[in-house]
Amino acid sequence: MAKLLGYHLVYPILFLFIFLLLASTEMGMLEARICQRRSKTWTGLCANTGNCHRQCRNWEGAQRGACHAQFPGFACFCYFNC
Repeated sequence: MAKLLGYHLVYPILFLFIFLLLASTEMGMLEARICQRRSKTWTGLCANTGNCHRQCRNWEGAQRGACHAQFPGFACFCYFNC
């Protein structure tokens, strides 16, 4: 009788494990992708990431901004949801 009860618990536990595994992979697909593009309102050398971040958010509606190296110096890049 104990073996019979044990086998009946294996399948629900296995089903729950597979369900949780599939649910966790689907959650990752719901995350928004982030796209990067050079700021359209920033001029000159980008030496302060905080200022770039503020300008991207306030003027361009981006999620964030940061200074990155781009030949011949540093430029302000804004990050948007794709």
